Amino acid sequence: MRSLGGALQPPPDLSAEEPSLPPIEPEPAESAEEGTYRREIEKLVGFTIRRVEIYERALSHRSLLRRKKDSRQYSNERLEFLGDSVLGFIVAEHLYLHFRNEDEGFLTRLRAKLVNGEALADAARNMDLGDIIRVSDNMVQKGGRDNTSVLADAFEAVIGALYLDLGMEAARDFVHRKLLDDTDMDHLAAHRDNYKSLLLEFVQAKGWPQPTYELVNEEGPSHNREFTVAVLVNEDSLGKGVANSKKKAEQLAAKQALTTLRKAEESEAVAETNRAM
Repeated sequence: MRSLGGALQPPPDLSAEEPSLPPIEPEPAESAEEGTYRREIEKLVGFTIRRVEIYERALSHRSLLRRKKDSRQYSNERLEFLGDSVLGFIVAEHLYLHFRNEDEGFLTRLRAKLVNGEALADAARNMDLGDIIRVSDNMVQKGGRDNTSVLADAFEAVIGALYLDLGMEAARDFVHRKLLDDTDMDHLAAHRDNYKSLLLEFVQAKGWPQPTYELVNEEGPSHNREFTVAVLVNEDSLGKGVANSKKKAEQLAAKQALTTLRKAEESEAVAETNRAM
């Protein structure tokens, strides 16, 4: 288990001071159950932690507290807000140091790829974060422990908890181990995955009108909304996407449409070749 006794190194060429932490009041001895939960969290984050209650909150989804007054205060939403900012800084710092000759636009686009919900949820799944997230029984039955939004939010909340408990150095180390160190940055930078843009380029090259996106369905509770979007090309519905945000659903629909169009183009090319033989 890691500690902060000199094992971690500061980032190159940076010398920001760590925020001071208020003193910790002595607490009653933990029960066996509390001790087990502490060990689970320490295994999860890779550090000897100080304040287990911060991580308990980071892993408490709002669905668990729906009928309680001020549920937003006691769920992980505030820690998610903090962790989102800490994560954004750490990723920006890493990209700034890794890509020293790239401009702001390049760095901004690459950061967006690294911190989007899908990427964070994948990182959460790789560390089995869903196993200890606290959600309502109803959410469990609906697959909430593997829900992309729930996982991504909890991942950010854990970063916020680490920052408050152990400081920026611990948060930075965690983000590098769980998200950045195993990512091929050069490959990611070269990979294009904005399917709406790719679809637009495809239809423009054909001289067709722009694709249009229609919201087909919207259902589910406010904390777990599901959107279904269809994309029309030349007034034909060629793709459909379902996700927890309209933007993600549009991307999935565009990806499906692009696959359909490319397959049709390939089939047409093969048929043309056969006719010429």
